[in-house]
Amino acid sequence: MYELKVANLVGDRCVTSEDGQKVYDEIVPKLRSNEKICLDFEGTTIFASPFFNLAVGQLLKDFSSDKLNELLEILNLGPNGILALKRVIKNSKKYFQDPKIKDALDTTIEEEAEDK
Repeated sequence: MYELKVANLVGDRCVTSEDGQKVYDEIVPKLRSNEKICLDFEGTTIFASPFFNLAVGQLLKDFSSDKLNELLEILNLGPNGILALKRVIKNSKKYFQDPKIKDALDTTIEEEAEDK
């Protein structure tokens, strides 16, 4: 099993999408090789959805929930982190599994980007 100490990679704050992408980039090749992963959040203190969207949420575009449950273990994530992670997983499942929701969200994001 590969163990990733998240704090060693991104520090004590799991907030930005850039840091989430670092975690994703570190673990996705191992998951594709069916290697079990342990994400250890010991030493982390602050959590936000943008981090989890990129670190874990986008895994659902390539892996089923069952496969991730089999290969991915989360340790030492406090209650606030668990809440944020659960919300991201729920939303990511809807986004990647329902083409209507995905298309609607993509269109809304594109329109907002054009308005800026």
